[in-house]
Parts: sequence; C-alpha cells; structure tokens
Amino acid sequence: MKAFVTTVEAGSMSSAAAQLKLTPAMVGQHIAALEARLGTRILNRTTRRQSLTDFGKNYFEQCKDILERVAITEMEAEAQSSEAQGVLNITAPVTFATTMLMPALKRYRQLSPLVKLQLMLTDQNLDIVEEGIDIAFRIGPIPDSRIIQRILMPYKMVVCAAPEYLAKHGTPIHPTNLKEHEVISFTKTADTPLKFYNDENIVEHKAQSMITVNNGYALLSAAKSGLGIIIQPEILLKKDLESGTLLRVLSDWHLGERQLSMIYYRYKNMTPKVRSFINFVIKEFRQ
Repeated sequence: MKAFVTTVEAGSMSSAAAQLKLTPAMVGQHIAALEARLGTRILNRTTRRQSLTDFGKNYFEQCKDILERVAITEMEAEAQSSEAQGVLNITAPVTFATTMLMPALKRYRQLSPLVKLQLMLTDQNLDIVEEGIDIAFRIGPIPDSRIIQRILMPYKMVVCAAPEYLAKHGTPIHPTNLKEHEVISFTKTADTPLKFYNDENIVEHKAQSMITVNNGYALLSAAKSGLGIIIQPEILLKKDLESGTLLRVLSDWHLGERQLSMIYYRYKNMTPKVRSFINFVIKEFRQ
C-alpha cells in the first residue's frame, strides 16, 4: 500500500522508488501484488505516464487512511518510550484558537509539561513547510499531498443578528432577503459568494457589505450592538445564541459542510513533541 500511495503522489515508480529506497522494479512488484490480491487493476501504466483506474481512485483514498491510522498507532507506541520536550510551533484560526484550543491547552500542559508552545493565531493559510510550523489547524480541504490531514469536527456557520436589529429592520426568511439588510462581513471572505442550502434548493448570494472586519470578535461585538447581520462560526456565537443576545436567522438553510482539520507535514522521523500533541488533539477534538 505504501508503494502504491507513494507512486501516485510522486507521479512515477522511479520517483517513488527513490523515496522508499527501493528499486523501480520492486515498487512495480508491490503494486502488481496488490492488483493480484484485489483481482483488479488499480493503476494504468505505460512507459510515459500512469493514471488511476476508477477503482484505483477510491482504493488510493482508502490506502491513505489505513496507512495514516497505522502511523498514528505506531506514534502512540513510540511515545510510551520517549518524553515530549522542546519547542512546538502551532498555527490556528483566531476564532477556533480563542474559543476552543486555548482552554484545552491546560490539559495538554499537564500531559507534556516539558513542551514549550509557540502559537501563531491567524486566518491566513501559512505554508507550514516554509514557515517551520509543526502543527496547523485549517478549515476546508487541504490540496497538498505533502500534508497529512486529520479531520476533527464540522465547522458550522450561522447567520444571526441582535433582537434590536431584527425588530427595526425585519427578519430575512430567504437568502435573497439579505440584499435588503446591513450584512457585516469578515474581510477574508467578503468577496466570496455564499451558497445556502436547504432540502430542495441551492441559492447563491454575495453580500454587499458597507462594513468589513478582519476579526470574529469585532464582528460579534458589532452584531450585539445592533449594527447588522453577521455570518460567523457557531463556536463563536454559541453563548450569545443560547442567552438570546443574538437570534439565529435563516435557520431552515445551511451554508454547506466544512470541516476543521489538524494538518502536519509527512515527517520521516516524527518527534515525541509532535506525536504527543497529535494524540492529544485527536482525543480532545475529534468527533
């Protein structure tokens, strides 16, 4: 499986062979053995190019998941015999870090007291290899084969406003009604059209915001003051929605499924500090 996955990601058997310290012929034998076991071809290959078969595409994703689970299990076993220590560089989106990650770090510190944590909170997707980051948290897909992605939990967005605002301006009952309202947008996504879904329809809407803000807590403050409607993560809004300080609108619609993930580079020799944090995060946040 490792030979197969590496061949697909590297683009050729010769490149995979160099990474795995095998001969190209041996890599080919491993893939041929897989196909013989499965009773079907998984990789179309010629002297010039290779491509996955329809079954091979699905099998490739399954193999990646299996190999990842094996790696995590091996990390857990190795972690029993070595103590985590040193500096761990982490980056995370501001809202997730402030509402969920920071409160959880007290428990991690109790487990790994010798690890020094350096956190960079930003909503920019930094290149973790170039920036020397050990662990990053991301929202949405990760289009990089160098990176291992561990999906943790859904990241739901909610449309809401203060009772004061809704009493004065009315409550939108359809996504198209938002064009009649003051929508305060998050700067990074202000120009990105939103897709609203319900059981039958998909409606695309692009907010025409007179105010954009680059911080979730500032957006929250603006909404609570009655300034307008915001669309923010449920984890940020939960307490105010429960208390009634903010009211959810368009509750029959949702903004698609996005996932919060932990990502890290495919280390050849993963250090105990990285292993310890990966294990902690999976146990703490994975649903």
